[in-house]
Amino acid sequence: MFKNYRSDRCYIIAEIGGNFTTFDQAQRLIDEAAACGVDAVKLQTYRAETVASKRAVFDMENTGVASQYDLFKKYEIDPDLHREVFRYAETKQLDWFSTPSHELDVDLLEACGVGAHKIGSDDAVNLPFLRYVAKTGKPLILSTGMCTLEEVKESVVAILEAGCQQLLLLHAITSYPTHPQNVNLAAMQTLMATFPGIEVGYSDHTLTPVASLCAVAMGARVIERHFTWDKNADGPDHILSADPPEMKWLVDAIRAFEMMRGSGVKEPAASEATTRRNNRKSVVLLRALKGGDAIAAGDIAVKRPGYGIAPKFFPDLFGRRLSRDLDPDSVLTWEDLA
Repeated sequence: MFKNYRSDRCYIIAEIGGNFTTFDQAQRLIDEAAACGVDAVKLQTYRAETVASKRAVFDMENTGVASQYDLFKKYEIDPDLHREVFRYAETKQLDWFSTPSHELDVDLLEACGVGAHKIGSDDAVNLPFLRYVAKTGKPLILSTGMCTLEEVKESVVAILEAGCQQLLLLHAITSYPTHPQNVNLAAMQTLMATFPGIEVGYSDHTLTPVASLCAVAMGARVIERHFTWDKNADGPDHILSADPPEMKWLVDAIRAFEMMRGSGVKEPAASEATTRRNNRKSVVLLRALKGGDAIAAGDIAVKRPGYGIAPKFFPDLFGRRLSRDLDPDSVLTWEDLA
């Protein structure tokens, strides 16, 4: 999908759209995101005139009641700034893409050479728009906030029939911010079960990185999280964004989990070779015996270490004769038996 995308690990996206209006601000966000170890930065591409009517209002915890048109107008960025930001992201070895909200936005991103498109939850059931984006032939990431499973199915069919060859679904809750009781990560696994040939991830709008880490543990292939340099900065998305320390923690925790997850094969770890020998138990003698003596009750016990006869053979040893003299606490082996 992207140069930083790997099949053996989660793909981590820092969503910076809506958290900057100047190149200097975007540059700072990209520098911080790269230092955190994310794989990609994502923008939001819209124009107030095409994304919202002047009658549309926000009524969310992070915005209060506000004009959608006015807020979008404040944070829209022009084509030249798009290009500057994308080129700078490339210098930091980060993948870059954006969320278009109109066909003209798609055209702009295509002209910039975008490698993929992200569809926000607001357009998750906008089938004409989904078909338009899918016809670009680029990979498509679809957020599914506010959707029923049947709606997701309908959208997936429309996207695939329009020619999209690579689709990824993101579970999302379109509440800003999303509180723990509403996260519903099990719905992400429902998407996995329903669409077995499509990778699934999580778009996180919560106030902490916990949900993202849990999502990865539950199988998320992609994590998208808003990113800011300051949660108290001016703008509606900063409060629900990860700041640099939080994003660095999340990236490190995800990479640590991926290492810990392992192969799934239940077998002794390489690091257990010594403890398996020293800390398991085997049959030992409780008193000295001579070669030819038969083992009787009270002659043996099960103790550490574990390189002798295994405890499961304990009942079978009574009456067996020794092949040589042994001292108390000798670890009994099969070679010690006649």
